[in-house]
Amino acid sequence: MSVTVKIPTPLRQLTGERDTVSSGAATLAGVVDELEGAFPGIRERLCDEGGLRRFVNVYVNGEDVRFLQGLDTELGDGDEVSIVPAVAGGAR
Repeated sequence: MSVTVKIPTPLRQLTGERDTVSSGAATLAGVVDELEGAFPGIRERLCDEGGLRRFVNVYVNGEDVRFLQGLDTELGDGDEVSIVPAVAGGAR
């Protein structure tokens, strides 16, 4: 099984500037574990004690994992995981 993980620009310094990596994990938690094993320090940028950080959005095939099963979201062959940091902004 292979899952594609899209890495956002702010995290690419941790992945050797790779914009995508592959994972064989069956759940989103497994993807985070694999990322941490290959790229130490990435877990603390994605997660806190309560799960995914509030300002990190993660999508599986375009679906927000907060509306699925969070880190327990199951993955299948060919799925795409997108990590999207929230961007602050607005009118002043």
